Amino acid sequence: MTLLSSLGRASRSAPLASKLLLLGTLSGGSIVAYSDSNAEANKNEDQQLKKKKVVVLGTGWAGISFLKDLDITSYDVQVVSPQNYFAFTPLLPSVTCGTVEARSIVESVRNITKKKKGEIELWEADCVKIDPVNHKVHCRPVFKDDPEARQEFSLGYDYLIVAVGAQVNTFGTPGVLENCHFLKEVEDAQRIRRGVIDCFEKAILPGLTEEQRRRKLHFVIVGGGPTGVEFAAELHDFIIEDITKIYPSVKELVKITLIQSGDHILNSFDERISSFAEQKFTRDGIDVQTGVRVMSVTDKDISVKVKSSGEVISIPHGLILWSTGVGTRPVISDFMEQVGQGGRRALATNEWLQVTGCENVYAVGDCASIAQRKIMGDIANIFKAADVDNSGTLTMEELQDVVDDILVRYAQVELYLRSKHMRNINDLLADSEGNARKEVDIEAFKLALSEVDSQMKTLPATAQVAAQQGAYLAKCFNRMEQCKEQPEGPKRFRTGGHHQFRPFQYKHFGQFAPLGGDQAAAELPGDWVSAGRSTQWLWYSVYASKQVSWRTRALVVSDWTRRYIFGRDSSRI
Repeated sequence: MTLLSSLGRASRSAPLASKLLLLGTLSGGSIVAYSDSNAEANKNEDQQLKKKKVVVLGTGWAGISFLKDLDITSYDVQVVSPQNYFAFTPLLPSVTCGTVEARSIVESVRNITKKKKGEIELWEADCVKIDPVNHKVHCRPVFKDDPEARQEFSLGYDYLIVAVGAQVNTFGTPGVLENCHFLKEVEDAQRIRRGVIDCFEKAILPGLTEEQRRRKLHFVIVGGGPTGVEFAAELHDFIIEDITKIYPSVKELVKITLIQSGDHILNSFDERISSFAEQKFTRDGIDVQTGVRVMSVTDKDISVKVKSSGEVISIPHGLILWSTGVGTRPVISDFMEQVGQGGRRALATNEWLQVTGCENVYAVGDCASIAQRKIMGDIANIFKAADVDNSGTLTMEELQDVVDDILVRYAQVELYLRSKHMRNINDLLADSEGNARKEVDIEAFKLALSEVDSQMKTLPATAQVAAQQGAYLAKCFNRMEQCKEQPEGPKRFRTGGHHQFRPFQYKHFGQFAPLGGDQAAAELPGDWVSAGRSTQWLWYSVYASKQVSWRTRALVVSDWTRRYIFGRDSSRI
């Protein structure tokens, strides 16, 4: 203000020529300043135009891990998701019974991404169609009650990250969609919580027969996997520790039944854990029925077939949770038809998570499955690449030059060596008496590796897998330009050169199964199995540390503490 005042006084006291000179000086400065600001704006606009557009479908474990680790200053990032939050899904069974509140396990996507440099645009909508030919996705907003906000829109992309997850697999069983509860989303857990309380409120109404009360208080869980088992355990604790104190008149009428089509529950775990879980549930009074297949479901009973005898039984129920695995979402089924993958359960990707047949489309999480390349399909090319002197045999020195590339490119080789308790490939190539060979020909090389592909396994549809895939893909995107000039991947045995990136390799950090009564079972790397109260405390510490933010971490821990002091909330809210 002082400078402007001085200039004003000077202009009023100066002659006309001086005034014109002053005006020209000021206007020239303005022109310079305006020109500089325009240049800066044009520079920023050019940088924006140069950025590749990345569209991310979904904000689950895979999508949010990708967004958290991606350097968004290098890309124009747009996110399409029917929810504007991320949910810590392993704790959904705890939400169904009020052990943990729903808000404690969710975090706004905008809160997660606001700390990053750059900006991410989020559209709260469902992707209804992927158009790989025109590089577009067609979306429908989720606001059904507002016609103005219901207009469909399309987004173009340079790179598309498909992380929409999967839906519940009903196997076409009649009545499941109409009469069963599912546990995939936070809203599902809240509906189950209200449903459980409703069953008790209905059961104590006057005028009901004992048979009617028993039916309303019969809780059936279909599926003996981790979700079904954990819900059964949470529900049992909720009823024993809290509900029966409030509804003592129907205490003896409550029943929980767990139905599993296989021979054991938790069949993806170690046999020792499956056995421990079955024994504990039996002691707790939970009816575990294995070898039973569901035929149909109505609003009052569920029809099942006992595999051993072929007998069909009708079981009355008050509430059913259906937890039998995952199926393909319609948008993914349509996309698979377009790219020649019709009839599959999930999108096939290569080891770099790139959708087969689509260069710029990647798929991560439950909606995708990695199609690991078989080593026997490349065995002749591997031998030729290693045989640098074209002698027709491989010396151990020649083999050592490609061993690291083989182990990185074909993950099943390392798994096979581990299963056979072998230290390295040299042990695999030893003769029938176990003696090390100095060299091998093509036939001996083929014979030694002939059983390796038997170790190829499909990765499970778990949060752990999805999170690792999202983080891996973000790192690839962050180093994309650098690795174009300096590839970091293994050798290309067919065409020569190197792959741009190292392929994705899943690292299993173990899995937990909470079994109620402050007891849990754990299967950790190194064939380490644990069960009991100490394992439950390990579960608490791991799940608290894995929360997506300090806010949710504090809320979850406080909910656990509240439950120990005051018990669970039994209201319908």
